[in-house]
Amino acid sequence: MIRFQNLALRRGAKLLVSDATVQIAPGEHVGLVGDNGSGKSSLVSLLLGELLPDAGDVFIPAHWRIAHVAQHAPHSERGATEFVIDGDRELRQLEADLEKAEAAHDGHAAGELHAKLADHDAYTARSRAESLLLGLGFKPAQLDNPVSSFSGGWKMRLALAQTLMSPSDLMLLDEPTNHLDLDAIVWLEEWLARYPGTLVIISHDRDFLDSAIGVTLHLDEGKLKRYGGNYSTFEKERAIQLAVQQSAFIKQQAHIAHLESFIARFKAKASKARQAQSRVKALERMTLVAPAHASSPVQFEFADAGQSPNPMIHMDHVACGYPAGGSDVSLRPGPGTGTGKPTVILGSVSLTLIPGQRIGVLGANGQGKTTLVRTLAGELAPLGGDLTLGRNLAIGYFAQHEIERLRPDDTPIGHITRLAREINSRAKEGELRAFLGRFDFSGDMAVSKIAPFSGGEKARLALAMIVFRRPNLLLLDEPTNHLDLEMRESLTMALAQFDGTLILVSHDRHLLRSTADEFILVADGKVEPFNGDLDDYRQWLEQRTRAAARQAAKAQPQAQGARVPAAPAEAAAPKVAASKAEAAKPHDGRSTGGQRKPIEREIAKLEQEIERLTAEKARLEALLGDPDLYLPPRQAELAAALARSGDIGKRLDMAEADWMARQETLARMAAL
Repeated sequence: MIRFQNLALRRGAKLLVSDATVQIAPGEHVGLVGDNGSGKSSLVSLLLGELLPDAGDVFIPAHWRIAHVAQHAPHSERGATEFVIDGDRELRQLEADLEKAEAAHDGHAAGELHAKLADHDAYTARSRAESLLLGLGFKPAQLDNPVSSFSGGWKMRLALAQTLMSPSDLMLLDEPTNHLDLDAIVWLEEWLARYPGTLVIISHDRDFLDSAIGVTLHLDEGKLKRYGGNYSTFEKERAIQLAVQQSAFIKQQAHIAHLESFIARFKAKASKARQAQSRVKALERMTLVAPAHASSPVQFEFADAGQSPNPMIHMDHVACGYPAGGSDVSLRPGPGTGTGKPTVILGSVSLTLIPGQRIGVLGANGQGKTTLVRTLAGELAPLGGDLTLGRNLAIGYFAQHEIERLRPDDTPIGHITRLAREINSRAKEGELRAFLGRFDFSGDMAVSKIAPFSGGEKARLALAMIVFRRPNLLLLDEPTNHLDLEMRESLTMALAQFDGTLILVSHDRHLLRSTADEFILVADGKVEPFNGDLDDYRQWLEQRTRAAARQAAKAQPQAQGARVPAAPAEAAAPKVAASKAEAAKPHDGRSTGGQRKPIEREIAKLEQEIERLTAEKARLEALLGDPDLYLPPRQAELAAALARSGDIGKRLDMAEADWMARQETLARMAAL
């Protein structure tokens, strides 16, 4: 068990934690939440032993193995899979000891080490490492590429895979989804659901937290408080606490109105029914959590989009990609300036944007989402086809690496003044300062160089500059990468009120659910409408993953184990002989029947458990929907219901994950 006892922690003169007493039980999955700068990462450093408490004590079992992701991108010439296996230090030590024993011709020691390697599951290490890499989005052809050949974001994925490979009793993850796309996040959620150890996660992705944790620790103004349940449960309970102090939820009324409008328009329309149901769920949650974000210092608000052209942009069989030589060119017609052949990422894209559309872009990293948005924004010229822009089109574009475009030696007021001149704004300095103040850039901060600003502060400035442009078309490519939960919620509410057209690429599912009315899918070189919601997209991903696994199994029927030490010949021989004998049998289905029946029985039991938990969840949701439950006399009953709801949700997620895993096992058997 981890125990903080009367803990006090400072960073410089700032008191981050004061007199905190909290316990974390073995096996609990905990989310550590709080504003940026509140001290979450410092608490993780404390658990790692990198910091010492200023007062009080921290107790962690001495025998616990701790795994965490390095904060810097690794650099190595080792192949990706071997680098991931390096995360299992005990395995690498056993391999080194075996090599020494064999070099010394010590047969007895070598035999014992082979037994230890077998107990350590060493002979599946490579396949397990490859599974981690494939789950995190690497292609089969990349598995042996040197670490140094990957970009920074992919190197951080390698560091995460190495951490997941490491046997551990306590895993500490600080923003593990920062460099992941939605596909990899979904995979990571399922992996963490099966992790048996104690897990502490810092994340600004609320849907990821909801899936991964069962306990929330909230760090706020030096106080560390434990809440039972996932992030949504914490948010509801905290909202109730804040509602005692404030009665108006004005900030979220526009967002609620947008959700209600969508539900009213599309609830009866078959093609939109699933999305309308998602909005119903979001609305139910919104009315409870409104006060939790009422104190945000940032006031995002987009100006009226005004009259927009119709259509805004028309693409007719457009080829999107990079010109010859790889250099970017503007949208204006003309050939690329490079040499060689252009690189086509998306072929024959036909898309018409009309005023008021709110489109979420789905697809894995590397499929072309950013290429599409850059083409729409005018940063990349079409490589073929026709692209027509409407008159009076005003684009607000947030690039995936937007903060890198800011001038580090300039100030917020300098940036906004230069932008005002660029768009011929007549705003005076006082008005510009007042505008920046809405984004929490006031006083000395407005005239300070941005070089030492945090990533979140720079992202906030970049978003402020987009708002200042008064766009009627917003193109946002991962706008939440550096934003904390409060800032994400502020952006979500602002986008809900925006009356222009929105194209959004994001791995933040809460943002997508709350702001997009329809989706397009970028995959396999094509851009097509996706007729469904994010739950449907998750199912589509699972089906695609299973199909890829079956294809890979057919292409590589034998596991690649040549890089781990071979087991002694006399021990391996019976297994090889048995395998050959089994392979010689006719495959009439009876050979796997005995293996299928136990799995089918487990599936039946899981289906009964899922049905029972679903009924219990529905009962608790009905109870939590009773307004009288939130009155002071029933606070104890409310707390119990919230805790029970969080526990049921976690158990239901785990049961569904187990059910899916067993279904996949049956599918693999059927494919053999």
